[in-house]
Amino acid sequence: MPRVLVVGSANVDFTVALERLPEPGETVTEGTLLVARGGKGANQAVAARRLGAEVRLIGCVGDDPSGREVRAALSNEGIGVEGIVTTQQGATGTALILVDRAGRNQIGVAPGANRALTVAHVRARAEDFAWAEVVVASCEIALECVAAALALARGRGATTILNPAPVPRAPIDRLDLVDYLTPNAGEAARLGGVAGEEAAADALVARGAGTVIVTLGEAGALCRGRGGSHRVPGLRVEAVDTTAAGDAFNGALAVALAERRALPAALRFANTVAALACTKRGAQPSLPARAEVDRRL
Repeated sequence: MPRVLVVGSANVDFTVALERLPEPGETVTEGTLLVARGGKGANQAVAARRLGAEVRLIGCVGDDPSGREVRAALSNEGIGVEGIVTTQQGATGTALILVDRAGRNQIGVAPGANRALTVAHVRARAEDFAWAEVVVASCEIALECVAAALALARGRGATTILNPAPVPRAPIDRLDLVDYLTPNAGEAARLGGVAGEEAAADALVARGAGTVIVTLGEAGALCRGRGGSHRVPGLRVEAVDTTAAGDAFNGALAVALAERRALPAALRFANTVAALACTKRGAQPSLPARAEVDRRL
């Protein structure tokens, strides 16, 4: 089985489906509520696990009912949760999500306990980094924890993936530790400082990232860097909720790379998983199993 370690956030998501997204100061009513588990790190871990990988997660939850529920649910998925610490410094992370009929969303996050994860916690899980073939990190935790995770992974010979979302206020300084950087088009432009996905990707490669993969929604993905230059088309689906599409892509990419797939094939696999995640409501409830992905491929 592919071995994937995820270092990132774990949240509880409150999603309201509406006819349309509200304008500033406006209330849109008659929505329906879905309460489910989310957080970029936990989503990526669940995505990889449902695709057949052996997965461990390093993160932090609050000492509250939500934190206990998150830990239990991840364990029930078959994910190793020994690296999830519990803190009294904040409540378990919470996301408030609005989704319209086209699947577009607006998201507000109270990170809570995710911000209490420390470099010491990450370094204490050195055996997880020695075990992993691929390590995935994202930016809903402190950047110093991200840098520590990437350094530990590089030191143990693991492939590193950084999903730079949400884009942090502080610069991401250790792109030289990143084998695969996976921004969407807007994130690539902000991080690269230039418009256009190709120019932004090239700017990020020039700053040290090994390969930059810009996700483009239904248009697929663009790859630039040591992995060559590729464009892979997306899979057209009827989108219901795009909330976890990026996390699905990253979890799937980690699995494909651990399976030693060539990069174009890995991108097609990840695009398919991301597209299927858009066809169902919620973050983790939308993440597909391997059999469903294989049928679409």
